[in-house]
This record gives sequence, structure tokens and C-alpha cells, in this order.
Amino acid sequence: MTVYFIGAGPGAADLLTLRGRDILARCPVCLYAGSIVPRDMLVHCPDGARLIDTAPMNLDQITAEYAAANAAGQDVARLHSGDLSLYSAVAEQTRRLDGLGIPWVMVPGVPAFAAAAAALGRELTVPGLAQSLVLTRMDGRASPMPPGEKLAAFAATGATLAIHLAIHRLGEIVETLTPHYGADCPAAIVARATWPDERVMRGSLATLVALHEADPVARTALVLVGPAIDPAGFRESALYNLDYVRRFRGQDN
Repeated sequence: MTVYFIGAGPGAADLLTLRGRDILARCPVCLYAGSIVPRDMLVHCPDGARLIDTAPMNLDQITAEYAAANAAGQDVARLHSGDLSLYSAVAEQTRRLDGLGIPWVMVPGVPAFAAAAAALGRELTVPGLAQSLVLTRMDGRASPMPPGEKLAAFAATGATLAIHLAIHRLGEIVETLTPHYGADCPAAIVARATWPDERVMRGSLATLVALHEADPVARTALVLVGPAIDPAGFRESALYNLDYVRRFRGQDN
């Protein structure tokens, strides 16, 4: 018996990976985060599968389901939104599974920041403007930020910022970032990326709060800030430059 943690992607049912789909199709038990994982994905589960919405459950209850499946010798598919590597609450579950001696596997998914970049039609690392992407969040009731991971510290790098789980603190985000990036710095909000009701707001640090006030979103939104969000006048990369010699394109090609 194995518990398979599967990154379900940002929302669109067809962004589930082929590997995730195939695992779903053979697991007699599926635990899914019903508050954010589309039920359309459950069509891949086998007939008669036990489907458990974990949205109202606590960690002890979820662990009990794993233990029951283990006792029955049944593989479990555990669907989480986005990718498991970021804000997935998988670490605490795998620690419980390790304590019970239950094997587990992680299956990656499409992360929310990648879906948001696609909605914007933007590359988040642009030559001469930004070559780093910071994935971060703000202090929250459930989990404070470590002392060294403050937004202002990340802003000092000038990197592209993808700020998760913080749309309710948009004013504070703008106030913190403006001294580092400038009021004219491109910024955007992408809410429910890849869902049918996806919403995209484009502007600058100076206009972002007003844009959101005119069309507010309460959750499942990503704030992106940095010059790469609306690049202009950037230099082309060396990758496809005629004079750039690399392994697969020599001087004679």
C-alpha cells in the first residue's frame, strides 16, 4: 500500500499530469481538497472508489483515513492543488505517515505561479530585467513568516515577486514594495488562474489597489510584481543569438 500525493495543478481539470491521472485511475481511495480541487478530476477515479473531501477535516482525521486504507491494503491518491513543493501542507502529512510506517510518493503538478504567468502571457525572467523569481507570502494567522523572510528583504533584490495567500493585505504589499521598485513598476493580480472564472488585473504598484477595489477578489489570488511583468526595451538572450556558440549550434551551423 502506498499514499500518492498528487499535485492537481492550479484549477483546470486538464492540467492534471498524465502520471497523476494514471495513479488516480488505479487507486481505490482518493482524498481531495474539495475547496480548491475541481471535482472534474475525480472522473479519473475507478468505479466504486472511496472519495473523501478533506476540506472540513483536521490532520488527525486525515491520518486516520490513511491508516484505515493501509490496514485494508488499499493505495490512496491524495490530491492537492497546485504543486506539492509550495504551501501544500504535505510535510506534516508525510511526517505522520513516516511515524506509522506507511510508504508515500510525491507526484508534481503545475504550480499556481506558472499558471498565473501563462494567464499574463509573460516570462517571469527576462534578460537584463530579472533573472530570479521569489515565491513568498505574508505573515498569516496560521503561519507567521520566519524572521529573515520579510517582503522588504526580498524586494531589495529587484527580482520578480510572486506573492501567495496575501490578497487581503494588498495595501501593505504596495506600501512595502514601492520604495524598492518605484510606483511605476508593473504589477498584476491573477485570481483563480485556469478556472472558468479566471480574472487578470494588470497595472502598476501605483494603480493595483484601485484596480482591486473596483473588482475585488477574496481568495485564490496571486500578486506578481517586477519589471518582467510588463517588459519593454529588454535585450534578447544569447540562447538564439547567431554569434553565440553552444553545444548544439556550432560556428559552422
